[in-house]
Amino acid sequence: MTTNYVNTFITVAPDCPVDAPAIPPASAAKPSVAAMQYELLSERPYELTSDELLFTVHAIRAGIADAELNEERTRFLAKSQACLRASPLGKRYGWGTHHDEQGRVAVYGVGTPEYERLSGSPDLAHTAAMRSSRA
Repeated sequence: MTTNYVNTFITVAPDCPVDAPAIPPASAAKPSVAAMQYELLSERPYELTSDELLFTVHAIRAGIADAELNEERTRFLAKSQACLRASPLGKRYGWGTHHDEQGRVAVYGVGTPEYERLSGSPDLAHTAAMRSSRA
């Protein structure tokens, strides 16, 4: 199973509560999934695929030892996972995700010129992050 998208822009959810991007709050004790995803994507744009991002966050939060990473990655990706359309970045914090031709991901804040360019690009598939509530 894969969560990777190719040549796709995932816009913020229709019911996203912010008009401008917000950085997810970080907690020193145990960072949230949103904070970890944002940090990885903002520090490493277009380096990770969605699968790699989701597994990296899972591995860090679960404290998986380096020696067990390959085996755990196989187990993790064998199960169905929620894709980045379900990420709090697009549902709550105002971040769209661009997936390039190799499936690598970067984030762009709603209302920014780059977000607007990507959301209107005819060269990309477009989909929205999942709504937080029923319509």
